[in-house]
Amino acid sequence: MVLKQKILLAFFLAIFPLAALAIPAEGQALDLTGHLVGYLAIAAFVLAYIFVVLEEVTELKKSKPMMLAAAIIWAAIAVVYNLQGQPQLAEDAVRTLVLDYGELLLFLIVSITYVNALEERQVFEAVRAWLVSKGLGYRSLFWITGILAFFISSISNNMTTAMLMTAVVMAVGKDNPRFVALSCVNTVVAVNAGGAFCPFGDITTLMVWQQHKVTFWGFFVLFVPAVINFVLPAAIMHFAIPDARPAEIKDVTKMKRGAKRIVALFLLTIATAVVFSNILHLPAAVGMMAGLTYIQFFGYYLHITHREEPEVPTELLERHEEEEEAEAPPGEERFDIFQKLAQLEWDTLLFFYGVVLCVGGLDFLGYLGHVSQYLYGELGATPANILVGIASAFVDNIPVMFAILSMNPDLSMGQWLLVTLTAGVGGSLLSVGSAAGVALMGQTRGAYTFLSHLKWMPAIALGYAGSIVAHFWLNAALF
Repeated sequence: MVLKQKILLAFFLAIFPLAALAIPAEGQALDLTGHLVGYLAIAAFVLAYIFVVLEEVTELKKSKPMMLAAAIIWAAIAVVYNLQGQPQLAEDAVRTLVLDYGELLLFLIVSITYVNALEERQVFEAVRAWLVSKGLGYRSLFWITGILAFFISSISNNMTTAMLMTAVVMAVGKDNPRFVALSCVNTVVAVNAGGAFCPFGDITTLMVWQQHKVTFWGFFVLFVPAVINFVLPAAIMHFAIPDARPAEIKDVTKMKRGAKRIVALFLLTIATAVVFSNILHLPAAVGMMAGLTYIQFFGYYLHITHREEPEVPTELLERHEEEEEAEAPPGEERFDIFQKLAQLEWDTLLFFYGVVLCVGGLDFLGYLGHVSQYLYGELGATPANILVGIASAFVDNIPVMFAILSMNPDLSMGQWLLVTLTAGVGGSLLSVGSAAGVALMGQTRGAYTFLSHLKWMPAIALGYAGSIVAHFWLNAALF
């Protein structure tokens, strides 16, 4: 047995040479940026991200390569630390990352469950039908869908909000491709801007809040900069919208029983999370899980008060089919909260797990420390945070923001708000810069494309710059 252990040790020493490593002090992490393990980690992460970018081409869910890369990175790290006789360091680092992810996961599970419940109760569909039936002009619809997207995305999933507004645009503008393309660009900008001023608006803002970099109410000072980010490009695009009115469409959709009460419970859940975080000083996720019980009990109430559609005798149905269909009391599907839990976007949530562990691994290896020293030491906080927003147009803002949080630079409140703003709205610069843009390119079947969005990038960039200027001007006391 001893011989086998010596052979195994020699094998790992050959693969992971430790001669070049300085023996760390007790409890101090190694700098493995110039080590084979560091190069392996970078290669695994880059390769995984290539597969993420090519998801539409390969049809391989983005969570799979990212989770595999996370396992490879931490397995390699564990080998080195085991050989150094300090396995506890790697274990503690992973446990911390899993704990951080667990809190975010529980928070997102509750939030997405409420959104799915509202969708099942036809709240969003009723909004869509109401807009479609109003017979508004193209320009009015352009602004109304944008404004609704901006505010709804502050508490709802950006992609869900964008697809809801685009369903309205497609319904009334199917004969006007120009209106559809411009409205989609406007919607993408609006949802990304709307998600930047509220902790619930985006995963990035949620991460910043849960890491206690910004207080819950502190985010709302970004409201005016976010409005400018949305309004400036929208005002420019306004003049390109046809000044005409589409044919009126009759579409009536009623919300299901309990829809308005679920909206109220969602707002109560948000309030509970804020109380747990700001007053009780407990993780906001605990408050959100308490809020999950609200909709669970309400689901039980809907279940026990559920009315089945009465059976109609077969012979009577055959004789008076049309009349009976009109007179029979409407039935409804039973509300089951566990069905809403099953409908969560598990691919996105597991992708987020992979990102957290991959980026956390790169930080543990020492890479993010060097990057942070260059960005926030040599370039300065403001240029670095502006570049973060531009980077988020090419790379998903989740790993970008998690990397910044892992670097943990010494920033003022104003700078933390700046990077929150830029990481959120920077994805609007390109159609592939956010999940909303990617989803709409698929939903519109060619009416909204990468090039149609790129055409308006100068206007969007003007809004990006305007929001930064507004933040510096309005919130100067926070810097």
